[in-house]
Amino acid sequence: MSGRKLTPEQLDNSAQILKAMAHPIRVAIMALIEGKKMNVTQIYEELNLEQSVVSHHLGILRDKGVLLGERDGKNVYYSYKNDLLSSVIECVTNC
Repeated sequence: MSGRKLTPEQLDNSAQILKAMAHPIRVAIMALIEGKKMNVTQIYEELNLEQSVVSHHLGILRDKGVLLGERDGKNVYYSYKNDLLSSVIECVTNC
């Protein structure tokens, strides 16, 4: 940040987003879908996890405003709600 003062609401929202992302599986999901849209099947197959586990974590990320879920027929495709999240994932995976 550039030294700007954040409101209590902005601080709370930022903390909620970071809390939502603060799990190894969620970091893996975020890193995997960076820059693309993927459905739950693609994600759980790529991460070699159970579908129910991935669905649970996707639900948390979507509910907290980290991911978007766009329905296309029977599938829901997940992507970043805000492309700036790529910087957060890059930072936490490289630090």
